[in-house]
Amino acid sequence: MQEPRRIFVLTIHHDIQNTSLYSMPINILIVGAGIGGIALAILLQKSDPRHRITIVERHASLRASGQQIDIKNQAVDILKKLELLEAIKARCVSETGLEVLSATGKPIAEFGISPAGEQRLTLTSEYEIMRGDIINVLYTASCEQNARIQESPEEHGGFLRYEFDNTITGLTQDNASVGVTFAKGMDRSYDLVIGADGQGSATRRLAFGPDIRFKTCMPLGVHAAYYSIPSEAGDGTLARTYSATKSRMIFTRSSNRPVTQVLLFTMQGTAKLQDIYKEPMEAQKKAFADVFRGAGWNMKRLLDGLEKSNDFYANDLVQIKMDKLYTGRVALLGDAGHCPSPFTGMGTAGAIIGAYVLAGELARHTNSSDSHDISKALYSYDSNMRKPIQQCQKLSPVPLRLLFPSTRLGVWMLQNVAWFMSKVAPAIQNGSGSDQGDGKGNSSSWDLPDYPELLLKDHL
Repeated sequence: MQEPRRIFVLTIHHDIQNTSLYSMPINILIVGAGIGGIALAILLQKSDPRHRITIVERHASLRASGQQIDIKNQAVDILKKLELLEAIKARCVSETGLEVLSATGKPIAEFGISPAGEQRLTLTSEYEIMRGDIINVLYTASCEQNARIQESPEEHGGFLRYEFDNTITGLTQDNASVGVTFAKGMDRSYDLVIGADGQGSATRRLAFGPDIRFKTCMPLGVHAAYYSIPSEAGDGTLARTYSATKSRMIFTRSSNRPVTQVLLFTMQGTAKLQDIYKEPMEAQKKAFADVFRGAGWNMKRLLDGLEKSNDFYANDLVQIKMDKLYTGRVALLGDAGHCPSPFTGMGTAGAIIGAYVLAGELARHTNSSDSHDISKALYSYDSNMRKPIQQCQKLSPVPLRLLFPSTRLGVWMLQNVAWFMSKVAPAIQNGSGSDQGDGKGNSSSWDLPDYPELLLKDHL
């Protein structure tokens, strides 16, 4: 796909001809052109083509790289409403399950695929896709929407503008607007600012204060490195994992693709690794190589690939727990407001759910005949997100420390538990029937709100 220009303007239109449906349009800044930010922009455009939306992204282009992610729970329903699920399915990888190995590479246990509406003991979900692919699906959808708009004779005055290679450095608020200072040295004013800029959100820090990280970031005591290496014959379609002594866990995921993803997790040497993220990438690579050297199985190949990789990324795993997702006219979306950590597998779902709820509440409160009330919309967004956030952030009842044994005996016990669960889990799942859900992503625990105001296809 052709890379976007640094500033790309989309003029917004909707098939609905009756503009009396709309109240006052909003001038909105979205910080971060990730999954949540672009999904929010698409939803807002559909609800009111007169909104003026700017997405600012600190990278020079769309970040089409990244690891494999899964889409599940209510996020599947939202993508159906957006008529994007088929495009997502066409890009899904062919991962067929998870294989647990010993340190010598001997298969110990195998787990299959978890359907989108169920929770099973496996790493692999029904919809597994590379992060860059879903970003491109969302971005393409906004461009195609623009093409339809350009064919229409109507002029609504709204737009979606992508600004790359820029970020925000300051925020000031009053009751009516948010003043924003950008790294490029310009100041602008917006009705609403949405921080969709990830776990290390600059928006969160600027809006809630520099000490907000210490109040809201809950470390899990696990450090992770992600990168890819060239695939080899035999990598296959099964994800693979094995545990090593000294609290180390290794995953590989190939899905018959040209590259194999490598994920390294450790609870060893956390004090040393905690400080390494301020160092250059080469220093970070060396620190992780030192921790994982001698871990067994295919470690020489994985560490050789680590040294040569050009997509290495590392961080400490946290959960973001905010008392409130907004302050004034600045709100947080996705990992910026409620990062669940990779161990829940719900980061993508949480971002899509949040985009849907935020867009729905803004449409409900600003498209009404009462007034242009952003405050009510943000209050309702925060209230309605409490249950799905709790659902997305729910960790396994098994303490993480037990998943990272430090001794050979601990590793042996973990492997035997995996073998046992691989034998009994299919019987439990097959016998549970309706207890697994109705295919709508555990809708019995939280029902996806219905927003006719978003003017999605199921309401036209």
